[in-house]
Amino acid sequence: MTFSLQKFGNHYLDKDRRATEGTGKTQRSDVERRNLSLAWIPLFQQADQDELVLALRDCDVLELQPGAILLEPGALNKYVFILLSGELAAHFDYNKSPESSIPIPPGECIGELSALDGKPVSILVTATVLARLLKIPQDVFWSKLMTAPGVAARMRIMLGDRIRRSNDMIREAQRRQSELQHLKKELGVARELQQSMLPLQHPLFPQCLDLEISGFMEPASNVGGDFFDAFFVDKNQLFFCIGDVSGHGIASAMFMARTIGLIRVLAMVSSEPQALMSTLNERLCSGNNTNIFVTLFCGLLDVSTGQLRYCNGGHCEPIIVRGVSANFLPVLKGPLVGAFPGVVYRSLETTLAFGETLFCYTDGVTEAQKTDGEEFGEAKCLELVHTESSKPIEGLLEAVRKSVAQFTGTDVLEDDCTMLALRRLQIAH
Repeated sequence: MTFSLQKFGNHYLDKDRRATEGTGKTQRSDVERRNLSLAWIPLFQQADQDELVLALRDCDVLELQPGAILLEPGALNKYVFILLSGELAAHFDYNKSPESSIPIPPGECIGELSALDGKPVSILVTATVLARLLKIPQDVFWSKLMTAPGVAARMRIMLGDRIRRSNDMIREAQRRQSELQHLKKELGVARELQQSMLPLQHPLFPQCLDLEISGFMEPASNVGGDFFDAFFVDKNQLFFCIGDVSGHGIASAMFMARTIGLIRVLAMVSSEPQALMSTLNERLCSGNNTNIFVTLFCGLLDVSTGQLRYCNGGHCEPIIVRGVSANFLPVLKGPLVGAFPGVVYRSLETTLAFGETLFCYTDGVTEAQKTDGEEFGEAKCLELVHTESSKPIEGLLEAVRKSVAQFTGTDVLEDDCTMLALRRLQIAH
């Protein structure tokens, strides 16, 4: 607690002396008496002012610096405080958020209930600006002030007002709690709807004996901005993609839903990945006043020949495992999708041979951090995928997610975590 201290009697007499200094007067004028009166304090409005000064002359005046703590939950309190100037705030949580704080203006009493019943303080009280308070010991407050004519009556009125304010606050808190519960329920439904938009079957195409493919998406919050998709546009051509919408939460989830819808339509009419990406960029830029964008990697795989045409829009480089080696798939980084209209995307081509694995991911994997800020990193991800590539695709994804959790020391995600992996299989005859 940061404060300075002086006796209230001396402080009061100093004001009295300053008010008459240089005038030669030995008595205060009526105006000066009103200026020095304690009647502006609601508790003392009906009390005899001279009796009050006498009862309070040995009490202390505290000066609190901004941010200083006056009362702390769990602590015992043996004083009643009256705010003389400045402002205090009563906080219902240690975060000191404005939504859970109540301003305390000059003239208000603080701490009288804990001083009365002897129970620990229940609310955190701090100074929001430089504040001066009258500090009254509980025995002085209850034996001297409460016996003064008019003070007890004013206390009853003040306590009644405080109870009414508390009731209003309780009703408001209940209303907010009801709204919060409704919002949580809505978010739960939104999470289920978002999950239902993704192809979460394991494996994705169990009827395809020449292809093994599986995806994983875990949002950091109730709803996220990451996504993946995979579907056949004809008998042999498999379209697949993985994307990461900027940010996470409701806005990103809505942008993600819009992106997936557009991709599914465009993939059926665009024979080249770069054409799909360019058209998607123009559509997402249109009316995008929120400046949300998406990083995206998409490919078109001919399952019968292994020909893979792919295009990248600012997304992480996939990993390709060929034989005993694992490397990052060469990509053209490409502009972010939905950020700038009129940009040009280009595609590249490679061949995915039998037994080779393509592993795609979002930065929620490689940028996962320890408490000291160290990131999981691309090199560790590359080594892990190489080590675990002999496993079935689902086992590979599970191994990566488990390794990320072990690295960070927690299952709680700071960012959405999404992966998509596929492998061509040779059918035995």
